[in-house]
Amino acid sequence: MAHSHSIFRNARLACLLVASQMVVSAADNAPQVVFLGGRSIPLSALALQGDKLVVKTAGDGFNVGQIFTLFSADHVYGDKPAAINQGIALLLMDKPKDAQKLLEPVVAEHRPTAKISGNFWLEAARALLVASALNGDAGVCAALGKEISDATPAQGIDSFVTLGKALLLPPATKADDRLIALRDLTVDTLPADTRAYAFYFCGSLYKKEKRNPEALEAYLSVPCVVPTGGMVINAAGEIQAADLLTALGRREEATALLTSVARDAPGTVLVDEAHKRIESIK
Repeated sequence: MAHSHSIFRNARLACLLVASQMVVSAADNAPQVVFLGGRSIPLSALALQGDKLVVKTAGDGFNVGQIFTLFSADHVYGDKPAAINQGIALLLMDKPKDAQKLLEPVVAEHRPTAKISGNFWLEAARALLVASALNGDAGVCAALGKEISDATPAQGIDSFVTLGKALLLPPATKADDRLIALRDLTVDTLPADTRAYAFYFCGSLYKKEKRNPEALEAYLSVPCVVPTGGMVINAAGEIQAADLLTALGRREEATALLTSVARDAPGTVLVDEAHKRIESIK
């Protein structure tokens, strides 16, 4: 009996050790700012004051109150916050308010890294701008648009600012005028992520107008024409295209698209949505 207790105790200790190692590993992968020369500090230990990074939590040779210029920061390292992909998935599945709630804290936390290479702030801020536009928050869009453009000065006015304006057009705006504004953002000269969002929202508008062939083409353009626009928006385009293909009786093609969603958007609501549709097709 004592031997059994010993085995149980040893097994429990082993589990606790593995769990602690997992916690350490997760902490190691938390976003960090890496400075020129290789020294790094967790993002959570930094605050932005003007154009300076200030240490607010001491550790690893960094002292509270220590100041660094943004130019001394080389890049951001660590795991992408899961809330970004989930937020993008929610706004694309017509839940922009839920997306906004998820994305706002990420944008606030990562704001100090906005001008640092490899940051996660830019993608989160652009997604928040889209969610805010869908929610009709013009003021939030304007403020975010300025921040995003300031963070990418070489690009001038960021193309997501124009996307936000297209999504913010008054409700009385004719569908054709909305489509013109969105289609202008699908041209080859614009960044892939902007084009992907524009194609997606063109698809949504075509679908609303019951122009399903054009909606299908627009949704498929997301993963097929601009596959580098983002894995999550690719998955959303695949789900929407699959719905239209299912309605046409093209179940095999729809199932193939839905099956790829788990690969494209793991950990998001899109995977559950894809599974539901696969089950309904069977």
